[in-house]
Amino acid sequence: MLRNGEFMRYWSSSILNGFGSYISALALPLCSVLLLHATPAQMGMLGASAAIPFALLALPAGVFLDRNRKLPVLLGSKAVMAATLGSIPLAYWLGLLSIEWMYVVSFITGACSVVGGGAEQIFLTNLIGRDRLTDAQSKFAATDSAARLIAPGIAGILIQWLTAPFAVLVNAIGFVVSILLLRNLNATDPKPAPSNKHPLRDIHDGLLFIWGQPLLRTLAWGAGVWHMLFYGYAALCVLFSTRELGMTAGMLGMAQMVGGVGVLMSSLLLKPLNTRFGAGITMQIGLGLTAFAFATMPMIPANLFGSPTASAVACGGLSLFLDCGVMLFFMPYMTMRQKVTPDAYLGRMVSTMRFLTVATAPLGALTAGYIGEHFSIRTGMVCVAVGGVALSVAMALSSAMRSAQHQTAPAVS
Repeated sequence: MLRNGEFMRYWSSSILNGFGSYISALALPLCSVLLLHATPAQMGMLGASAAIPFALLALPAGVFLDRNRKLPVLLGSKAVMAATLGSIPLAYWLGLLSIEWMYVVSFITGACSVVGGGAEQIFLTNLIGRDRLTDAQSKFAATDSAARLIAPGIAGILIQWLTAPFAVLVNAIGFVVSILLLRNLNATDPKPAPSNKHPLRDIHDGLLFIWGQPLLRTLAWGAGVWHMLFYGYAALCVLFSTRELGMTAGMLGMAQMVGGVGVLMSSLLLKPLNTRFGAGITMQIGLGLTAFAFATMPMIPANLFGSPTASAVACGGLSLFLDCGVMLFFMPYMTMRQKVTPDAYLGRMVSTMRFLTVATAPLGALTAGYIGEHFSIRTGMVCVAVGGVALSVAMALSSAMRSAQHQTAPAVS
């Protein structure tokens, strides 16, 4: 694969966008928390705004992707992302930036993730073939770990030097460069044969296909509950770090950099765990690690051992477990669902699964924001922790997951 020039261009684009997304992942919430003084409820609304497009657009997006070439869709979504993110520093410079502006930006970027993200997954399958998906995912995990390790620190420095809105501009520029890398990509991207079915019929068929696959059905409800919990956690995490632990943007960036070590660990552990224990157990290990991070984070005191620096270090250590767990959960998840789906259903499967798994996320973000607003931020995070432990137990007891325990991915060469 390293001798495949088309894959290398695709991988380069992925690396660029990965760095940019990690910068925005810190800069966007800090725009709301530090500059706009957002409340927990408003942070919950911000998280919900990013997830609502999955509920509204995921199912029709699947039909759209199955009926159209993927590369133009992918390029179009990146162009919209660049313009949307670029509007943040512009609005800030003009004195127009508000929490409502951030809601709109969050919604549009979520919509681009639904359509463009689905096109990206399918295009990768067409580019390299199903038998190389695990190999590609391992490579993506390795470079993603580098981005996760370096980008938050860069983001912290940029935010302190230039303010958070202008740090977001780095990601917008990255999307422009990504378009230039991919626009003339010579890859298999045939236009699907015209369909005479009504789009609602195709949506129905996609839902029916997933319902008829016990593994996909289990993955859907498991990932759906996990996304609800994660979006609740994400709505409160930056508030918890800055207001409860007193961390600066630089400290928060450094703490999140440790999460990159967790991503690197996952890239090293994925193949041996999957080979020895199977995809099902690998996923459950990842789920258990995320539950551990959810449960331990709200226990960190403001001055651990009498030092706020120790609290920041503890926060960073838990980011390591969380990021490692996320990758170990979703890498096998994505590979397994691709392997059991025929080509004709790939677009609908990806988008329908994204609908089923992320449609619950707004509820998690809004509920966590409400609890944080009316009780306390720590109380909201404790509720997320209880849900994470319960989900880990339920998935471990699932018969479909036990039957998937010996489904290993192709060996990585």
